[in-house]
Amino acid sequence: MGYARDYADAIKHRARVPMEPADFVPDWADRPRKGKHYPGTESFPLPESDYPSGATAEAGCLPGRQPLPECSFTLPLLSGMLRDSYGLVGRRLGVQANSDLAALPHYTQTNWSRGTASGGGLYPVSVYWACGPSGPLAPGVYHYSNQQHAMQRLLTGDVTGHVRKAAGCGGTGPDTDQFLILGVKYWQNSFKYNSFSFHVVSMDIGTVLQSWRMWARARGLRIEPAMWFDEPRLNRLLGTAEEEEGVFAVVPLTWDSGGSREPAGDGGGVPGRPAAGGTGAGEPPSVRHRDVELSRRVLSFGILERVREATAADPEARPAPAALAGAEAVPLPGTGDPLPLPPPRTGPMTVREALRGRRSSFGRFDARRPVSAEQLGTALAASAGVTLETDAEPPGGRRLVKLYAFLNHVEGFEPGAYEYDADAHALRPVVPGPHGEFLQRNYFLANYNLEQSGAVLVPTVRTEAVLDAVGDRGYRLYGATTGAVSQAFYTVCTALGLGCGVALGFDNVSYAERLGLERTGETPLLIMLLGHERSRPADFRHEIA
Repeated sequence: MGYARDYADAIKHRARVPMEPADFVPDWADRPRKGKHYPGTESFPLPESDYPSGATAEAGCLPGRQPLPECSFTLPLLSGMLRDSYGLVGRRLGVQANSDLAALPHYTQTNWSRGTASGGGLYPVSVYWACGPSGPLAPGVYHYSNQQHAMQRLLTGDVTGHVRKAAGCGGTGPDTDQFLILGVKYWQNSFKYNSFSFHVVSMDIGTVLQSWRMWARARGLRIEPAMWFDEPRLNRLLGTAEEEEGVFAVVPLTWDSGGSREPAGDGGGVPGRPAAGGTGAGEPPSVRHRDVELSRRVLSFGILERVREATAADPEARPAPAALAGAEAVPLPGTGDPLPLPPPRTGPMTVREALRGRRSSFGRFDARRPVSAEQLGTALAASAGVTLETDAEPPGGRRLVKLYAFLNHVEGFEPGAYEYDADAHALRPVVPGPHGEFLQRNYFLANYNLEQSGAVLVPTVRTEAVLDAVGDRGYRLYGATTGAVSQAFYTVCTALGLGCGVALGFDNVSYAERLGLERTGETPLLIMLLGHERSRPADFRHEIA
């Protein structure tokens, strides 16, 4: 086993043993852009798209709902998915308890909002589109500029054969000539989080993928990412240095080409059009446009570089279908009898409305209004039902993530710590009694009063078992899956009209000890707060100023 296990252990204990460099202070005056800048590229604005009222958050978030007839992507559908998930859709100006409050009114420090969450701020994931002959634009490689909601053409020519070959891991690859590629430019996060940043960005990948999966599921579309692929080949294609930007996921898209299609392998393609990228033989061409860095000084961090190298090794060694069977979530022994929860439901809000309405509550919780058992059960069901359906997870595979809940103010339930039994949709008592003082004492920051929340949910993963099963690259998998859980949580809470927030700054070891997780080998990875907010919070209407 490689360095990923050491890194996971350091993350777990960082509240007690600070990670190096322990005295690091971000240089905010020299911070990087929240995006990429490709000067001299041609931009293509993406079209507006509607979103039907029947594409509800319930259809997108809750497991077991009747699937819609499958359909294919078009340019308006792709545009809508990107805009609702990663486009800038608003501005944060509400008065809250986070440390950036004083800076919010200043335009140069504007805090924009988007549908997808990110650890510690809107730090970006790079979204590229490899468009083949069946697409609406000239074949090539495009970068999604979320500030402009536009595609920037980085390379002209059909390279989807190379992407398909990279994603095939020695096989034929997905039968399509349209791909979204997700990358992470490490400095855009490490300038703040240094060695901790790899943990954060691995979850950020999952938040993007889950936004897409919820949006697409409610429209009858499919998003099934690959996380094992020929990463160096894609780095060469994108013109990015692997030590500066990692490629974390490849998402094949089924595209509506306006007619029947032949298989997109060697010699295949759309009738009357060139073959879809051919076989990808030989070395791929390379994007020549380069992202221009804003920071005058870019730092490197030894721990970050080591975990990057470890998780990037053997990228084509895709796990066998049953490899993760021994790493699935298991019941905690010795819990009490199950306490059933009401069936989950969210109401009529669409996925688009829920994504665009997402925000973190930051100190606005109000314990005077308890959360209903139905609201809690819906949030638990949506969060626990998450699976990314990656190339390492067989369809219908068991869950990697399990949820625990510290209940503070929930109708019909006594305060205490509970295990969520997703199959029975019930809570099993673990530790009785109020935990408000414990929750606050083990939280690092001052932007939440955890006792005022209705409940604090805790996703856990058997991290060592995952790494044993699929190797160091499994860190990316369980990080992304945990991030996906947090995005589902944000979205369903918004649809329920609840305030919510997700935090990484807590003592993982204390939570593991309180819940007795050494018996199952689980590691707490996030805390997710939900509850009602104070009525009529202070805000600023910038659009009428």
